[in-house]
Amino acid sequence: MSIESLLDEDQGAAPSRIDWRLWATIARVALRRRAAAIGIVAGGISIAIIEGARPLLNGALIDEAAAHGISPRFMWMAWLWVALCIAFGAGVWVFIALAGRLATGLAFDLREQAFAKLQELPFAWFDRRPTGWLLARLTSDCSKVSGIAPWVLLDLFWANALMIASAVAMLWMRWSLALWVLSVVPLMIVASVIFTRIMVGSSRRARRANSTITAYYGEAIAGIRTTRSLVRESGAEREFGGLAGELERWSLRNAMQGALYLPVITTLASMGAALLLWRAPAVEGLSPGELVAFCQYALLFIYPVQDLAQRFADLLSAQGAAERVQSLVDTVPDIRDSPATARAVASARDAGGPPTGRAADGGPDRITHVRFDQVHFEYLPGQPVVCGLDLEIRRGETIALVGATGGGKTTIASLMCRFYDVTRGRVLLDGIDIRERSLEWLHSRLGVVQQVPWLFADSIAANIRFGRLDATGDEVREAAMRTGAWRFIEALPQGLDFQVGEGGERLSHGQRQLVSLARAVLANPDILVMDEATSSVDSETERAIQSAIDIVLRDRIGLVIAHRLSTVRRADRILVIDQGRIVESGPHAELVRRPGGRYRALYLEQFVHEREDACVGVASPGAPAQG
Repeated sequence: MSIESLLDEDQGAAPSRIDWRLWATIARVALRRRAAAIGIVAGGISIAIIEGARPLLNGALIDEAAAHGISPRFMWMAWLWVALCIAFGAGVWVFIALAGRLATGLAFDLREQAFAKLQELPFAWFDRRPTGWLLARLTSDCSKVSGIAPWVLLDLFWANALMIASAVAMLWMRWSLALWVLSVVPLMIVASVIFTRIMVGSSRRARRANSTITAYYGEAIAGIRTTRSLVRESGAEREFGGLAGELERWSLRNAMQGALYLPVITTLASMGAALLLWRAPAVEGLSPGELVAFCQYALLFIYPVQDLAQRFADLLSAQGAAERVQSLVDTVPDIRDSPATARAVASARDAGGPPTGRAADGGPDRITHVRFDQVHFEYLPGQPVVCGLDLEIRRGETIALVGATGGGKTTIASLMCRFYDVTRGRVLLDGIDIRERSLEWLHSRLGVVQQVPWLFADSIAANIRFGRLDATGDEVREAAMRTGAWRFIEALPQGLDFQVGEGGERLSHGQRQLVSLARAVLANPDILVMDEATSSVDSETERAIQSAIDIVLRDRIGLVIAHRLSTVRRADRILVIDQGRIVESGPHAELVRRPGGRYRALYLEQFVHEREDACVGVASPGAPAQG
């Protein structure tokens, strides 16, 4: 799936209005920071009460001064006015501090939720989504949502409380004048509905364009060597310029709509104040203090309307980001524990024990036997990759899968690890369907060494210990020795503390493979999968890796996938896979002597090519031994 089609799918048929259910979900996450949220709400209401009291006090001060001058009552009210100002300033400082705390806490919680969900999702989900697309959700989208949420929470309580207080005070003082001020409210509601529909659409398009750019960043950086080697720098710049231009257009359009929305609402609110000034002279018995208080209440009604309009625009602008974050958090993994297994895992955790691998009928806690029972699998409907596979592997046995690229070898290994679920049939672990086992337990019993091993930007020791975080230094060293990695590690300047760089770039491919193998061995898995582990190394490194493989596969279920047949010679059984079916099976010595056999043809073809390379002086990695 291309980036553009993925983002079109992500756009979906989302509504062109504010999704209050979505924001209610975000609010529930924010309420995890209950103290800060309650403080903001309480602070907002308190400030609204203080602001709502001041116009009455101002009017009383004016009327008292006009009637009696600077009287004791006037001084008492003046000191009360000063106290209200001090309380107002302190309240503003408190809720600004709490808003900052809530914003950072909400960003943390959203990112933690999203990252935790990424750990649960199956490999197939990542196959269709570029890294940059995911990074946009964990970075800019989370920041956008967390940055606006505290202020919206504050204004929902402060602004509404102040508007209610102002409206009640005006109706209590002079209800006839109050109705003129409030007559513009229906027009403001209509304007808000219209701008909502417009701004949600442009906001979503802007966030979509931002995700496109982030995804492009990831691909461009990962492929920078290819871009430079093919002199495609100018083309890449043009492509990026087009994407950045789209983001600029939609962001500008959204900003212009927001800039227009605020003055429209402000103008309508000001009309209410104008109507007040027009009607006030006709009201009998209206004192100067009452008129001032009424004007201040009219303005206090307008200010929160303006502020709510701004927050409303911000909310519309952030909705696209909120949709993207929440869609990730709400994603239901296609591959997950069955309800019975999930309950068993929860019970085990409540009891303080590790997640169990036992099924409802009481299976063992170790894997000693794997069976494929008429397994079928399709990545896409109608395009079978594995067809009616029957296979048994027992502990202490190593099975090798060979055959043409795309024949289904890696898929078979992925089904055994439950990285994907079978379309039909069953994969049985010690007689129990793999879907009835805990995923966490199952994956803790697996060791996988891939064709291109990934090392984290840390020390060699940390990368090996990633297989078992509680391993001691001696256990890490022993794993390195068992796999042959110790020979090159002890020659490095810092030994196990040597920093491997991003992806292990400071080590050769063979060295990265040995570290990856040591990491798998340290985890002490029941099943060890070697996926083309020696395909990209020289002959000497291949022999070192092969020797390590022979050691670590003892007393385990071993599955080796290889194109280079020298790697699989010592396997207990070699399966030739063609279009998802086993077409030949047996040990190397038997298959290589089978007249007209597929394995014999593959072996002889590879042997001839490697001898030709040797004759012309080309180094041939991993040539099969003669005889």
